[in-house]
Amino acid sequence: MVIFPNSPLSYSTSNKNNRWEGFPPLVCRPKPNPSGCAKTREDISLVFTKTSESWGERYQIRTSNDCTVHKLSKYNSLKRRQEVQRLLRSVRTSAVASDPIRIIPTISAQNTRLPAFRIYFLAVLTYLSAILRAFLIIYGEWQDTHMEVRYTDVDYLVFSDAAALMSSGKSPYDRSTYRYSPLIAALLMPNSFLHHLWGKFLFSASDLLVGLFIHKILKLRGVPEKLCTYSTMVWLFNPFTFTIGTRGNCEPIVCAMILWIIICLMNDQLVQAAVWYGLVVHLRIYPIIYALPIILVLHPLHFQPGKKPALVDWSSRKSKPIQDSSNFRITDLQCSWVFLTSIFTWRRLVFGLISGSIFLILTGLCFYFYGWDFLDEALLYHLTRTDPRHNFSIYFYHIYLHYEQEFSSLEKLISFLPQFVVQLVLIFRFANDLPFCFFVQTLAFVAFNKVITAQYFVWFFCLLPLILPWSSLKLKWKGLACIFLWMGAQIHWLMWGYLLEFRGKNVFIQLWMASLLFLASNIYVLLNIIRNHAYCPVFKQLKHENLNKIMKHD
Repeated sequence: MVIFPNSPLSYSTSNKNNRWEGFPPLVCRPKPNPSGCAKTREDISLVFTKTSESWGERYQIRTSNDCTVHKLSKYNSLKRRQEVQRLLRSVRTSAVASDPIRIIPTISAQNTRLPAFRIYFLAVLTYLSAILRAFLIIYGEWQDTHMEVRYTDVDYLVFSDAAALMSSGKSPYDRSTYRYSPLIAALLMPNSFLHHLWGKFLFSASDLLVGLFIHKILKLRGVPEKLCTYSTMVWLFNPFTFTIGTRGNCEPIVCAMILWIIICLMNDQLVQAAVWYGLVVHLRIYPIIYALPIILVLHPLHFQPGKKPALVDWSSRKSKPIQDSSNFRITDLQCSWVFLTSIFTWRRLVFGLISGSIFLILTGLCFYFYGWDFLDEALLYHLTRTDPRHNFSIYFYHIYLHYEQEFSSLEKLISFLPQFVVQLVLIFRFANDLPFCFFVQTLAFVAFNKVITAQYFVWFFCLLPLILPWSSLKLKWKGLACIFLWMGAQIHWLMWGYLLEFRGKNVFIQLWMASLLFLASNIYVLLNIIRNHAYCPVFKQLKHENLNKIMKHD
């Protein structure tokens, strides 16, 4: 037996198929010597890890009584094989021939430091994606002046105008259709005195930061470097995502902040996570849907007083589909009173108070400077928004037909009911697997929203790479079917939208039918993702017998 302590690997020599590439088996036969000692000789197949983080590990080869230690330094595969074979032949022990030889990594298998070439490869990917985004920003300038369809998002023009008003001491809400926090306009104030492309480069830089945060989160969860790289590339080289920032949309900033909140929670930086959460909800109101899963994941079963929470490693993921394995449900608690007494803990109170205070302070300051214009445009408008222009939502046609009539508050809010019900179901089902819960929440929220524009898709695209290592949805064939169905439904809608917008054809019925098809495709993709996801909570749960001690401390 060759045993790797502190590692999910346990290699048995009886299984001839358990040989990792790089090392042929070394076969020895028991042969006792006259002194009564025996060489520990058994069929030994030395394993060679495929994951890059183990290439630089140092190993110790010990006999069963630990009286002899041989150190194996960093070698390439050929030198390592020769050295190990030489050392194993020299190992002697007083134990019987069936005792194991232990090969002990002196650097833990959980070490997340990357080899140099992996760091360089990640840097190369980042540089290439940065060059691509810079090229698209420059190309967008050419397309805006030479083609009928502009490359620059109309929101970027709104941002720039609002920033120019702020730099001249006026209110950004003097610009019609500016319905964002004044902080966004403040970030783009250099557009008016430095260069009008400043905002695009700022948003694209945030886009790159999202890729680095994706890689960081996956490494914290113990995902192998190869999978981390592939998942990061899904964001960096996704045609949809790299056009969002280069067209001048502010969503990459919001996405980067949401991912940073996840990193802070995983590192037990509760105060910092609360500050950023209050800020991101002020900037864009939609992250308010993440409040309940964050509160639920801050459960006493995940945290010990004075200690960082233990993260569940990727290698311990469950192979069964999600419907058969849910590790966090309200019924998992031993009794209902335990759940009720565990609601108000100091972590939850601290997060709620700090994030709420940050949100109220920023909102109060903006209200002080800009009055009801800010409150109506940046907050209240999004709660009762009725947009008569065509968009991906199934509600657009009804709003278009009845826009001149005054909608009651009940009619405006009733569209939130499907969203509300779906959100509650997803939260209480998947809250413990926080990145996955965020993803399915956001996808469902966008699919059932009253207004859906293309920029909303980036809300869940930034979370998609965080769930790919736990998905059994293969690219061939079901994965491709989901991709083509979603893209096909979107292209089908865009065809009718182009005929309506640029050709002036009366195709409202066809466009509304295309919206229904797009909603169906979103639901189909969401269900397939849920069915093929291997449930893996972010934090390890403590034993229930330790809960009472923690509750007393809280």
